Amino acid sequence: MGGPETRLGFLVLPLIVCFSGTPGDAHSLSYNFTIDPQPRPGQLWCNVEGDVDREVFLSYDCGHGKIIFTSPLGEEVKTMKSWETQIETLRDIRDHLCDFTLEKPTVTDPLTLQALMTCHCEDDRNISGSWQFGLNGLMSLHFDSENGHWRVDHPGGRWMKEKWENDRAVTDFLKKVSMGDCGSWLQDFMGCWEKMLKTSASPTTVPPRVQPRATAIKTKAWNVPVVLTSFIITVFLG
Repeated sequence: MGGPETRLGFLVLPLIVCFSGTPGDAHSLSYNFTIDPQPRPGQLWCNVEGDVDREVFLSYDCGHGKIIFTSPLGEEVKTMKSWETQIETLRDIRDHLCDFTLEKPTVTDPLTLQALMTCHCEDDRNISGSWQFGLNGLMSLHFDSENGHWRVDHPGGRWMKEKWENDRAVTDFLKKVSMGDCGSWLQDFMGCWEKMLKTSASPTTVPPRVQPRATAIKTKAWNVPVVLTSFIITVFLG
């Protein structure tokens, strides 16, 4: 069975895993598209808002190609080598959304389309993706990119489901972008984010008495396994 030291190791390891913060926590990346065929004066006909873990980092005028970065993360990711490719993909998504027919047979006025693409990186690094679609501000249709299932959340989304669910080109495109492209971007973004957190926690960049909230929480969390480890050592090794 092993001596006290062996048994101690088996007890301490789960404590360290449970109480320590790890970069393997779940994260998400979302892009919220709004396509308005007939915008009001001063409004954009195409706009995209991007967020990581619900923190907005960019606003993209996809009609005129103007990007506004709204956070330090946005300023960091725009220097990545893959950034231009991402912008090209966002424009490709815009074009596909514009190609979708937005008019119901009984509606004469153009409808504003909202499309929310989200990808998640789970604790086990598994990538999942989904889409939500809405008209005139009401989200009414959900698409699960993993299993290809469409779900109507409001009666207004039923006609969109009937139109798109049997269109293989549409479903393949939605799956590819939300699970392939988006998942790859998220992993790149998290690498930048973790780098920024390490930099902000560095003694050379942060005054001794100033401690970022995330670092402070992690420090408190580590106090628990340290105390429990000391207790176990006392009990098993005398």
